[in-house]
Amino acid sequence: MKDRSAVEVLTGAGVLLVAGLFLYYAVAHGGRGAQPEGMNLTAQFDRIDGLVNGADVRIAGVKVGSVVASAIDPQSFNAVVTMRVDRSLRLPGDSSAEITSDGLLGGKYLSIVPGGADRILADGARITETQGSVSLEGLLGRFIFSATQISPVAPPAESAAPASPPR
Repeated sequence: MKDRSAVEVLTGAGVLLVAGLFLYYAVAHGGRGAQPEGMNLTAQFDRIDGLVNGADVRIAGVKVGSVVASAIDPQSFNAVVTMRVDRSLRLPGDSSAEITSDGLLGGKYLSIVPGGADRILADGARITETQGSVSLEGLLGRFIFSATQISPVAPPAESAAPASPPR
């Protein structure tokens, strides 16, 4: 009985060790850590529904950074999003940013669409061309409201020709 307890304790310790190694690997290589080599950019949006700190920043669907902070501008009451993107990217000054959904029920991410200007965005620059988050609930509400406002189509008039008598 004593030998069985020692085996169970050693097995449990082994399982905890393996679980600890998996946890360490996930934290170290999860992609959510700080990116010290990145440059900070800001963008101002009218609404950022569902965009959270740590959300992806993508160009053409490829992750190039992450959202690091969001705040309210006290003058305009718009949301100001700070993102950190790969410093090796040379983003044109007329690039635009839009908040996009990962699918119908997916999370939100920030998509950058590079422009064509010769001027390059520097660390701390602001992206001025933005499109905020689209509210799915708002779109559905407008669709339902517009569908109920459509007047019903009148049924076609019945033919005036008499039906032939049965034989």
